[in-house]
Amino acid sequence: MYKILIGATMILGLGLSTATAQNKSISKSKKSEKMENKQKVVSLLKSIETGASEPVGYINPNKYIQHNLGVADGLAGFGALLQALPPNSAKVNTVRAFQDGDFVFTHTDYNFFGPKIGFDIFRFEDGKIVEHWDNLQDTPAKPNPSGHTMIDGLTEIKDLDKTEANKTLVRNFVDDILVNGKMGKLAGYFDGDNYIQHNPNIPDQLSGLGATLEALAKQGIFMKYDKIHRVLGEGNFVLVVSEGHFGKDHNSFYDLFRVENGKIAEHWDVIEKLTTKEDWKNNNGKF
Repeated sequence: MYKILIGATMILGLGLSTATAQNKSISKSKKSEKMENKQKVVSLLKSIETGASEPVGYINPNKYIQHNLGVADGLAGFGALLQALPPNSAKVNTVRAFQDGDFVFTHTDYNFFGPKIGFDIFRFEDGKIVEHWDNLQDTPAKPNPSGHTMIDGLTEIKDLDKTEANKTLVRNFVDDILVNGKMGKLAGYFDGDNYIQHNPNIPDQLSGLGATLEALAKQGIFMKYDKIHRVLGEGNFVLVVSEGHFGKDHNSFYDLFRVENGKIAEHWDVIEKLTTKEDWKNNNGKF
């Protein structure tokens, strides 16, 4: 009986070891796929600068839905954009790259047709890019009142187990404060006055945000988010895509938040004025 128990224990242990190894292999495979898709996107964006042809192969040639309204649909539209660039003029430095399911989103310092900061979102199907959204803003000539640029700051991705909780937190913040104006809830989303701000016109700290919005309101300039279109996240970083109005302009808002200990700790954004439909080069819409 003793020998039978020992044998059973060894078999059970072997089974557990095998299952553990398989689980680790699956986990490693998923991690490799995630990094591969991120790298595909980073390489594709870099090819705007280098002219490398291989990364264009990451796009599905039969299905590439373009939401940049200044670029024609499909792979031909992307090619036409590259052809329009003056030789050796483009610079591309992707500072942050994230993945949420089939979506990869990036935060990039560009220089093509002038310096710009941009967020890009790419959707994958079967390992190929099939859809693209972006938001671009001209790079300011100087840092914001607290000395931050639109692209600097922390980059480390952590707290992967808190991704969904962080996405919920940030969605609720945008919905409560920016869409519905429930300012009484504002302080609850932050750790006291601690808040790092990368918007080119707003200083650090929650009090700095409040003072800026108050000053704009006195000038009759209001920022109102009308609708949240998409929330993507990985770990402690969450990107929210919204539309609304800043003053009289109809805008697309891309806001990236870093969450720390369940509170919003840092913010980057890109605001782009929406063009009229007569100027669109595709019919897919901005969102």
